[in-house]
Amino acid sequence: MIQHVWERCLASDAASVTIATDSKEIADAASAFGASVAMTRSDHQSGTDRIAEVVQQNGWRNERIVNVQGDEPMIPASSINQVAQLLDEPDADMATLAAPIDTDDAFASPDCVKVVTDKAGFALTFSRSPIPFARRPGHMDRLRHIGIYAYRAERLLALVEEPPCPLELTESLEQLRALYIGQSIRVAVANEIPPPGVDTQEDLDAVEALLDSTN
Repeated sequence: MIQHVWERCLASDAASVTIATDSKEIADAASAFGASVAMTRSDHQSGTDRIAEVVQQNGWRNERIVNVQGDEPMIPASSINQVAQLLDEPDADMATLAAPIDTDDAFASPDCVKVVTDKAGFALTFSRSPIPFARRPGHMDRLRHIGIYAYRAERLLALVEEPPCPLELTESLEQLRALYIGQSIRVAVANEIPPPGVDTQEDLDAVEALLDSTN
Protein backbone atom coordinates (compact mmCIF):
# COMPACT_ATOMS: atom_id res chain seq x y z
CA MET A 1 0.00 0.00 0.00
CA ILE A 2 2.81 2.41 0.87
CA GLN A 3 4.45 1.75 -2.48
CA HIS A 4 1.23 2.74 -4.26
CA VAL A 5 1.12 6.00 -2.27
CA TRP A 6 4.79 6.68 -3.06
CA GLU A 7 4.20 6.09 -6.78
CA ARG A 8 1.26 8.54 -6.76
CA CYS A 9 3.52 11.13 -5.14
CA LEU A 10 6.26 10.56 -7.71
CA ALA A 11 3.70 11.24 -10.45
CA SER A 12 3.05 14.71 -8.98
CA ASP A 13 5.14 17.84 -9.45
CA ALA A 14 6.91 17.34 -6.11
CA ALA A 15 10.63 18.16 -6.17
CA SER A 16 11.30 15.19 -3.87
CA VAL A 17 9.35 12.43 -2.12
CA THR A 18 10.31 11.02 1.28
CA ILE A 19 8.64 8.34 3.39
CA ALA A 20 8.75 9.37 7.05
CA THR A 21 8.42 6.54 9.57
CA ASP A 22 9.56 5.28 12.95
CA SER A 23 9.15 1.65 11.84
CA LYS A 24 12.19 -0.32 10.69
CA GLU A 25 9.86 -2.76 8.93
CA ILE A 26 8.32 0.05 6.88
CA ALA A 27 11.73 1.63 6.27
CA ASP A 28 13.18 -1.66 4.99
CA ALA A 29 10.20 -2.25 2.70
CA ALA A 30 10.36 1.32 1.35
CA SER A 31 14.10 1.14 0.74
CA ALA A 32 13.58 -2.15 -1.11
CA PHE A 33 11.33 -0.49 -3.69
CA GLY A 34 13.69 2.49 -4.03
CA ALA A 35 12.10 5.15 -1.85
CA SER A 36 13.94 7.80 0.13
CA VAL A 37 13.27 7.18 3.83
CA ALA A 38 13.56 9.45 6.86
CA MET A 39 13.59 7.74 10.25
CA THR A 40 11.76 9.72 12.91
CA ARG A 41 11.07 9.50 16.61
CA SER A 42 8.34 7.15 17.84
CA ASP A 43 6.67 9.61 20.23
CA HIS A 44 4.95 11.90 17.73
CA GLN A 45 1.31 12.77 18.44
CA SER A 46 0.39 13.05 14.74
CA GLY A 47 1.61 12.93 11.18
CA THR A 48 2.03 16.70 11.29
CA ASP A 49 4.57 16.36 14.11
CA ARG A 50 6.39 13.58 12.24
CA ILE A 51 6.60 15.62 9.03
CA ALA A 52 7.93 18.59 11.01
CA GLU A 53 10.83 16.47 12.26
CA VAL A 54 11.80 15.74 8.65
CA VAL A 55 11.57 19.45 7.85
CA GLN A 56 13.92 20.16 10.76
CA GLN A 57 16.30 17.39 9.66
CA ASN A 58 16.60 18.99 6.21
CA GLY A 59 16.74 22.61 7.36
CA TRP A 60 13.78 23.57 5.18
CA ARG A 61 12.23 27.00 5.78
CA ASN A 62 10.68 28.35 2.55
CA GLU A 63 9.64 25.08 0.91
CA ARG A 64 6.09 23.87 0.47
CA ILE A 65 5.56 20.58 2.27
CA VAL A 66 2.74 18.20 1.30
CA ASN A 67 1.78 15.47 3.75
CA VAL A 68 0.23 12.48 1.98
CA GLN A 69 -0.80 9.78 4.42
CA GLY A 70 0.33 6.21 3.90
CA ASP A 71 -3.23 4.85 3.84
CA GLU A 72 -4.21 6.77 0.67
CA PRO A 73 -3.07 4.41 -2.13
CA MET A 74 -5.54 5.91 -4.64
CA ILE A 75 -4.69 9.58 -4.06
CA PRO A 76 -4.52 11.33 -7.46
CA ALA A 77 -1.28 13.11 -8.31
CA SER A 78 -3.48 16.05 -9.33
CA SER A 79 -4.66 16.38 -5.72
CA ILE A 80 -1.07 16.68 -4.51
CA ASN A 81 -0.45 19.44 -7.04
CA GLN A 82 -3.73 21.19 -6.26
CA VAL A 83 -3.20 21.34 -2.50
CA ALA A 84 0.35 22.67 -2.93
CA GLN A 85 -0.88 25.39 -5.30
CA LEU A 86 -3.40 26.61 -2.71
CA LEU A 87 -0.43 28.00 -0.77
CA ASP A 88 -0.05 30.59 -3.54
CA GLU A 89 -2.70 32.49 -1.61
CA PRO A 90 -0.75 34.78 0.73
CA ASP A 91 -3.05 34.30 3.74
CA ALA A 92 -2.83 30.49 3.71
CA ASP A 93 -0.62 28.97 6.41
CA MET A 94 -1.88 25.50 5.49
CA ALA A 95 -4.10 23.99 2.81
CA THR A 96 -6.21 20.88 2.41
CA LEU A 97 -8.94 19.42 0.21
CA ALA A 98 -12.56 18.39 0.62
CA ALA A 99 -15.24 16.54 -1.31
CA PRO A 100 -19.06 16.54 -1.29
CA ILE A 101 -20.75 14.07 1.05
CA ASP A 102 -23.23 12.02 -0.94
CA THR A 103 -25.04 9.95 1.68
CA ASP A 104 -26.63 10.45 5.09
CA ASP A 105 -24.74 7.43 6.42
CA ALA A 106 -21.41 9.02 5.53
CA PHE A 107 -22.49 12.33 7.05
CA ALA A 108 -23.37 10.58 10.32
CA SER A 109 -20.22 8.45 10.48
CA PRO A 110 -17.39 9.58 12.80
CA ASP A 111 -14.95 8.08 10.29
CA CYS A 112 -16.03 10.77 7.82
CA VAL A 113 -14.48 14.05 8.98
CA LYS A 114 -16.64 17.05 8.13
CA VAL A 115 -15.37 20.57 7.37
CA VAL A 116 -17.12 23.94 7.30
CA THR A 117 -15.52 26.96 5.61
CA ASP A 118 -16.04 30.71 5.48
CA LYS A 119 -16.96 32.52 2.26
CA ALA A 120 -13.29 32.89 1.27
CA GLY A 121 -12.74 29.13 1.49
CA PHE A 122 -10.85 29.04 4.79
CA ALA A 123 -11.71 26.41 7.39
CA LEU A 124 -13.94 27.43 10.29
CA THR A 125 -13.77 24.00 11.92
CA PHE A 126 -13.53 20.26 11.38
CA SER A 127 -15.45 17.58 13.27
CA ARG A 128 -16.30 13.91 13.32
CA SER A 129 -19.82 14.95 14.27
CA PRO A 130 -22.32 15.95 11.55
CA ILE A 131 -21.72 19.67 10.91
CA PRO A 132 -23.41 21.90 10.13
CA PHE A 133 -26.50 20.68 11.97
CA ALA A 134 -29.32 21.04 9.43
CA ARG A 135 -32.00 22.78 11.43
CA ARG A 136 -32.95 24.43 8.14
CA PRO A 137 -31.80 22.03 5.41
CA GLY A 138 -30.80 23.05 1.92
CA HIS A 139 -28.61 26.06 2.62
CA MET A 140 -25.13 24.51 2.66
CA ASP A 141 -23.25 21.75 0.90
CA ARG A 142 -21.98 18.96 3.14
CA LEU A 143 -18.23 18.47 2.77
CA ARG A 144 -15.93 15.68 3.92
CA HIS A 145 -12.28 16.37 4.59
CA ILE A 146 -9.68 14.61 2.45
CA GLY A 147 -6.63 13.79 4.57
CA ILE A 148 -3.94 15.62 2.62
CA TYR A 149 -2.18 18.74 3.87
CA ALA A 150 0.16 21.36 2.45
CA TYR A 151 2.19 23.57 4.75
CA ARG A 152 4.57 26.47 4.48
CA ALA A 153 7.65 24.99 6.15
CA GLU A 154 8.19 27.84 8.60
CA ARG A 155 4.52 27.84 9.64
CA LEU A 156 4.64 24.06 10.14
CA LEU A 157 7.58 24.45 12.50
CA ALA A 158 5.68 27.13 14.42
CA LEU A 159 2.65 24.84 14.63
CA VAL A 160 4.50 21.93 16.23
CA GLU A 161 6.02 24.22 18.84
CA GLU A 162 2.52 24.25 20.33
CA PRO A 163 1.28 21.28 22.37
CA PRO A 164 -1.79 19.34 21.20
CA CYS A 165 -4.85 21.40 22.08
CA PRO A 166 -7.93 20.11 23.97
CA LEU A 167 -10.10 20.13 20.85
CA GLU A 168 -7.50 18.20 18.85
CA LEU A 169 -7.24 15.59 21.59
CA THR A 170 -11.02 15.32 21.95
CA GLU A 171 -11.73 14.84 18.23
CA SER A 172 -8.38 13.20 17.37
CA LEU A 173 -7.97 15.64 14.48
CA GLU A 174 -4.50 17.16 14.21
CA GLN A 175 -5.56 20.09 11.99
CA LEU A 176 -7.60 21.56 14.84
CA ARG A 177 -4.35 22.60 16.55
CA ALA A 178 -3.65 25.01 13.70
CA LEU A 179 -7.07 26.63 14.02
CA TYR A 180 -6.74 26.72 17.81
CA ILE A 181 -3.58 28.85 17.62
CA GLY A 182 -4.94 31.10 14.89
CA GLN A 183 -3.34 29.66 11.77
CA SER A 184 -5.39 29.66 8.57
CA ILE A 185 -6.26 26.55 6.55
CA ARG A 186 -7.32 27.07 2.93
CA VAL A 187 -9.82 24.44 1.80
CA ALA A 188 -10.82 23.65 -1.78
CA VAL A 189 -13.05 21.00 -3.28
CA ALA A 190 -10.76 18.50 -4.99
CA ASN A 191 -10.71 18.75 -8.78
CA GLU A 192 -10.34 14.95 -8.89
CA ILE A 193 -12.17 13.24 -6.03
CA PRO A 194 -10.06 10.39 -4.58
CA PRO A 195 -11.63 7.19 -3.29
CA PRO A 196 -11.71 6.91 0.52
CA GLY A 197 -8.51 5.88 2.27
CA VAL A 198 -7.89 2.55 3.97
CA ASP A 199 -9.07 2.40 7.59
CA THR A 200 -10.59 -1.08 7.74
CA GLN A 201 -10.23 -4.52 6.15
CA GLU A 202 -13.30 -3.71 4.04
CA ASP A 203 -11.59 -0.54 2.79
CA LEU A 204 -8.50 -2.57 1.88
CA ASP A 205 -10.57 -5.13 -0.03
CA ALA A 206 -12.31 -2.34 -1.96
CA VAL A 207 -9.02 -0.63 -2.87
CA GLU A 208 -7.47 -3.93 -3.97
CA ALA A 209 -10.46 -4.48 -6.26
CA LEU A 210 -10.06 -0.99 -7.71
CA LEU A 211 -6.35 -1.50 -8.30
CA ASP A 212 -6.98 -4.88 -9.95
CA SER A 213 -9.56 -3.30 -12.26
CA THR A 214 -7.11 -0.63 -13.42
CA ASN A 215 -4.21 -3.02 -14.09
